[in-house]
Amino acid sequence: MADNQTVLELQHISKSFPGVKALDDVNFRLKKGTVHVLCGENGAGKSTLMKIIDGIYQADEGNIFINGEKVTIKDPIHAKANGIAMIFQELSYVPDLTLEENLCLGNWPKKGGRIDWKAIRQKTVSLLSQEGLHYAPDTRLRSLSVSDIQMIEILKAVSYDAKIIIMDEPTSAITNKEVEILFEKIAQLKARGCSIIYISHKMDEIFRIADEITVFRDGKSIITKDAKDLTIDQVVEYMVGRKIENQYPKEYTEIGDTILEVSGLSQPGIFENVSFHVNAGEIVGFAGLMGAGRTEIMRAIFGLDPYSAGTIKIEGKEVQIKNVRQAIKNGLAMLTEDRRRTGIVPILSVKYNATMASMDQIIYKGRLHTDVETRIAQESCGSMNVKTPSLDTRIANLSGGNQQKVILAKWLLCDPKILIADEPTRGIDVGAKREIYELMNKFAAKGKGIIMISSELPELIGICDRIYVISEGRIAGMLTRPEFSQESIMQYAVSGTEKAKEASV
Repeated sequence: MADNQTVLELQHISKSFPGVKALDDVNFRLKKGTVHVLCGENGAGKSTLMKIIDGIYQADEGNIFINGEKVTIKDPIHAKANGIAMIFQELSYVPDLTLEENLCLGNWPKKGGRIDWKAIRQKTVSLLSQEGLHYAPDTRLRSLSVSDIQMIEILKAVSYDAKIIIMDEPTSAITNKEVEILFEKIAQLKARGCSIIYISHKMDEIFRIADEITVFRDGKSIITKDAKDLTIDQVVEYMVGRKIENQYPKEYTEIGDTILEVSGLSQPGIFENVSFHVNAGEIVGFAGLMGAGRTEIMRAIFGLDPYSAGTIKIEGKEVQIKNVRQAIKNGLAMLTEDRRRTGIVPILSVKYNATMASMDQIIYKGRLHTDVETRIAQESCGSMNVKTPSLDTRIANLSGGNQQKVILAKWLLCDPKILIADEPTRGIDVGAKREIYELMNKFAAKGKGIIMISSELPELIGICDRIYVISEGRIAGMLTRPEFSQESIMQYAVSGTEKAKEASV
């Protein structure tokens, strides 16, 4: 049973979903004023366990104790009443509501039987000021970036004055500066006696903040140790059940002719005079600080956003791309940075999500050919090694890594010439990351071109043939493999427009 330092204990927790045993006799203990990090591959059971603690799921077997008292957590409201708050990996917010409305969801202050909007505004302003965040309370979340919304989700969890805070991949979409702010907040929470369960695939983060580490694999807790008694290599080996000798499996492919050429692309106030090229068989990285304009440039090329000047050439031919349909027709495909919001249709099946960009292959002669749909979904998901109970499973029920592989399968069915991958490994584990890298290598080996946007510099350095660095909406520099280093990339990233004038593209 729990000692005086144990604030949360789970005993013999098991949970099954159709075709999958997500948790198998799991025991877990959280101590007061500590950060307990959970590691494991996608689908290992970490998030399922956290959703049981938060009341979203009910365990099939096992017991939960808070401060030594056995409890049944019926739903998230009940969890909050027990001092538990959770920040989700897949951001939980209502895009068309304002910041202050999102902060108060499920906890509306009332006066005289009506919602007290004055109190809501005062609370929001106070929280923003306290956390050093400079957002307007009436800002609609739809207008904010992924990193902005991530910070607001953290703010919302902190606002509940919870004693147990679950953070599921909280730094997957925020800047290094914001990570430092978060870590300062975690230190403050620990000093106040709060306990934090922290899920992350970023090993450098884990060893900066962890007091204890528990590793999950295949629905079981494999080991729990003090962080000081573990190394990164040991944690990775416990996660995957084997040693990973090379985290970034770069394969060198013969580089062909220029397949994509962008010249003078501009959109006032967002990006300016952007020129670059991608060759057949090449993986070209785009680095830069959050907000530098990397994603905005690629959205314009893919027809999601307009651009006011510049040209785009594919295989030497100038093309006009004003929408996504034209982009796909011209051989472009794009994995967006927020897979849940813009990459998948969560309530629909794996099969639909894998084939929805290739309807011309399954709808012809006036009808839908379901046998063809099933066959090509099986073939594409099989080639991606997608782990799913069946093709009819809702894609929302898959792990983040498997969702990403389904999105890749969707685009590769279109047989694109150029794949734009915006943060393709965000929020997925080391094993799934390696699989994504290997798939990208195979794609490049077929003479295709890949553009890879990533905030993880070791990933860009390990996988790419060349790297362009974006600073303040301009290309500040371009590096070849012999020039790669985190220091050189960051120098360009923070250089502003001075080096942009000198850059040779």
